[in-house]
Amino acid sequence: MLPLDHPVAPLTRLTEDEAMFRDTVRKFAREQIAPHVREMDETAVLRKDLLKQLFALGLMGIDIPEQYGGQGGSFFQSILAIEELAAVDPSIAVVVDVQNTLFSNAIQRWGSEEQKRSFLPRVASEVVGSYALSEAGSGSDAFALATRARQDGDSWLITGRKLWITNAAEAGLYLVFANANPEAGYKGITCFLVERDSPGFQVGKKEDKLGIRASSTCELILDDCRVPAANVLGEVGKGYKVAIETLNEGRIGIGAQMLGLARGAMEHAIAHAKQRKQFGKPIGEFQGVQFDLAEMATQVEATRLLVYNAARLRDVGEPFLMESAMAKYFASQVAENVASKAIEVLGGVGFTKDYPVEKLYRDAKIGRIYEGTSNMQRVTIAKQLLG
Repeated sequence: MLPLDHPVAPLTRLTEDEAMFRDTVRKFAREQIAPHVREMDETAVLRKDLLKQLFALGLMGIDIPEQYGGQGGSFFQSILAIEELAAVDPSIAVVVDVQNTLFSNAIQRWGSEEQKRSFLPRVASEVVGSYALSEAGSGSDAFALATRARQDGDSWLITGRKLWITNAAEAGLYLVFANANPEAGYKGITCFLVERDSPGFQVGKKEDKLGIRASSTCELILDDCRVPAANVLGEVGKGYKVAIETLNEGRIGIGAQMLGLARGAMEHAIAHAKQRKQFGKPIGEFQGVQFDLAEMATQVEATRLLVYNAARLRDVGEPFLMESAMAKYFASQVAENVASKAIEVLGGVGFTKDYPVEKLYRDAKIGRIYEGTSNMQRVTIAKQLLG
């Protein structure tokens, strides 16, 4: 495990407040989350007591302004928290990720003052948020939405099904994207804030997944779900902008999740290489193992540079579209590669559930898929390069 005070590049150097925040989250993850990771993975259930602790620590409203009950932190601090949580359990990390980089972020950017006062204090203190865009026929083609919305007096009626929705089982609020004017194509897409107890709304089947199992992934069923007109986020027909611009920021969050995962796997490999002996000496003294660790460390540091750079750009208001795509694309590759190599360093025990690296390997696979597949990130990067 790398010491906390090891030399860092200027881009990854933290302010005193950022370092204190990181250390607090790291301590919480190692002491409070780590003992329950295997149980949550096997049962595919997020412990309610841990969820309450996430709220109590302010990790579910990191960059929500204090006037709305949040911590008044930065987007970059959200990224630090996601990284530290993912080093112990990527399932917990993605809960915090969606809450901060997608859900509350969208309300802060697109919500009216009334919506901010109504929803943000709840999101910061007790209510989990969920982001419902994907459908059976709308994955990478995000705007091929079949879910429809029609106005009925001072309400909207939404009908359709959403699939693969993160945080759906625990959430009390959902950002639901539906097309209010199909003839206008993607310019009819509208974003709605939907309460869990809304008439016509139901959380459906929970998916049985390969990895990040404690993070719920469910379908949502909307059957003439009635939503007040005041719950339209942004403008009618401008939901595509909410989706695109929020996901650009969310991809930095996924990059942080994959960074933390890779770092966690590497730390397990380093610790094992120091302790495990073969032929009378620690396996870390063999050059073959040293080369693997060196490659892992280089990949993790390169990922950190990409992720931190994208987050810093976002915080200072500079363009970050290409950088966020690069961070997400590269981090997902590194997470899978490093977790795989960590299993090999641990050898036979690394292939068993008695050690955490096999879980991290399973958790890593989703990084290439959700919030934009690796191919979609490559398309985005190429388009930016070609102008």
